[in-house]
Amino acid sequence: MAGLKTLSLPSLAYDYAALEPVISAEIMQIHHQKHHQAYITNYNKALEQLDAAIAKGDATTVIKLQSAIKFNGGGHVNHSIFWQNLAPISAGGGVPPQGPLAAAIDNEFGSLEALIQKINAEGAGVQGSGWVWLGVDKDLKHLVVETTANQDLLATKGASLVPLLGIDVWEHAYYLQYKNLRPEYLKNIWKVINWKYAEDVYEKETA
Repeated sequence: MAGLKTLSLPSLAYDYAALEPVISAEIMQIHHQKHHQAYITNYNKALEQLDAAIAKGDATTVIKLQSAIKFNGGGHVNHSIFWQNLAPISAGGGVPPQGPLAAAIDNEFGSLEALIQKINAEGAGVQGSGWVWLGVDKDLKHLVVETTANQDLLATKGASLVPLLGIDVWEHAYYLQYKNLRPEYLKNIWKVINWKYAEDVYEKETA
């Protein structure tokens, strides 16, 4: 366990205000500096406690810490993907996918519009807090749309699933701007989705 490295908050490739008017600077700053940072802080704390428990041979504490590690570690992993899934319109945000990913979307969902409708419907239907994902099954080479609760990773729905796009549908991702209108947030976020990231991951995982 001593080899496990603590996490640190990743920098964004754009300013907090760069996604406006789709996502406000206030939301981005709070989401990144407060919420994501909290997952990292709590994950690192849980790792320290785990090290101590293992050193003492305290199996009960080791077991109790698993849920905190899963939740907070998942929060870090999911948000690290989410930030890369977004891009300012001036930097290609919202530009439709190209190449093999575009072809796969047309083949499996009929059109990009149909895929977006499916993701929006699934995301709006998440009860409480969670995520909606576009992923690729790297073994079967096909696309999937899945939802996960809380901060569960997409891999909890299948070990061979790799996330291409993840949309955060926790209230902290949109409530200050969209209030309780999660479907409106889901409709607008496609204007700043970074499909280039999804293309790159897709091509790597299906090569």
